[in-house]
Amino acid sequence: MAMKIYTKTGDTGKTSLIGGTKVLKSDPRIDAYGTIDELNSSIGLVSDFCNDQHAKNILKEIQDRLFTIGSELACDPNKKINMPIPDLHESDIELLEKEMDQMDAELPRMKNFILPGGLPSVSFMHVARCVCRRAERCSVNLQENEGNVNPLIIKYLNRLSDYLFMLARYTGMKNNAPEIIWKARV
Repeated sequence: MAMKIYTKTGDTGKTSLIGGTKVLKSDPRIDAYGTIDELNSSIGLVSDFCNDQHAKNILKEIQDRLFTIGSELACDPNKKINMPIPDLHESDIELLEKEMDQMDAELPRMKNFILPGGLPSVSFMHVARCVCRRAERCSVNLQENEGNVNPLIIKYLNRLSDYLFMLARYTGMKNNAPEIIWKARV
């Protein structure tokens, strides 16, 4: 018999962290790793609309790192976990920086604020960037209120949002979509 996807254990508004501790589904730790999950789904959508194979490969790496981050955030920081949890490395951040530097070398200098849009793929990249910024805020909130957040997580999310911004600009440029300049009302 196949295992059912529903367990009914969350019907009271609680869930378990890795380690078994029950917490409310509104707990900042759940909010943080739930937003990471949302970001991972957004990155999947970005990849589906991306027509650059190299970028798709990097996005797959990013999705793997987001699972790593989600796993770490889902652990009870006060319990010893008896299972291997993957970890984040400084080299993961360096990969994003290297990718941004390569895109930046081809992009025209940005002289104005730009509005998200121009192509569906560009718009989805901006949506993912915004979800990434929220994931970063949730992680900072968790760090400030409960502690025990690996500083590399916050650093990675900060760099990832920059990467998504650069990827949006780069994708627009490669697909001949003009950037939409924000013109303030006066």
